[in-house]
Amino acid sequence: MNQTQPDLLTPLGDLAAFAGHWVGGGAGHYPTIDDFAYDEEIELTPSGKPFLFYRSRTRKPGGGMSMHTETGYLRLTDGVVELLVTQPTGFVEIHRATLSDGVLDFTPHALSASPDAKPVHEVRRRIAVDGDVLSYDMWMAFDTTPMTHHLRAELRRTAGG
Repeated sequence: MNQTQPDLLTPLGDLAAFAGHWVGGGAGHYPTIDDFAYDEEIELTPSGKPFLFYRSRTRKPGGGMSMHTETGYLRLTDGVVELLVTQPTGFVEIHRATLSDGVLDFTPHALSASPDAKPVHEVRRRIAVDGDVLSYDMWMAFDTTPMTHHLRAELRRTAGG
């Protein structure tokens, strides 16, 4: 977290613990694909308002080929945290959670897809911060496969984040 600009963190309340630049790796699995590993960089950048800009980028391990990216916001509104995500694959997600002990266990609110997007029917996310460690899990219902765990990652806050 950037300690030189505490005024940017003030509107975030307890959500300020999520602000920073996070780097680490994860693993994915799903019944319809081979298991895989990835490196990831997540930026949760304060704005001086009650939200964080969100950007995630993944690559094959060791600085390999780009795999996935998504952008959006993590915002605080009336004591509820919303995660708004846009993916270049044609998906837009809105999730809601109450922050409890550094954990955001999101309930899906809306998922919308472009006409050409793959048939993802539901997504669920859980994000946790414990000091300088951010971890997350993601579940997905795709095509005829019901809600199934898909991703797990652990990232560490960088010195500049």
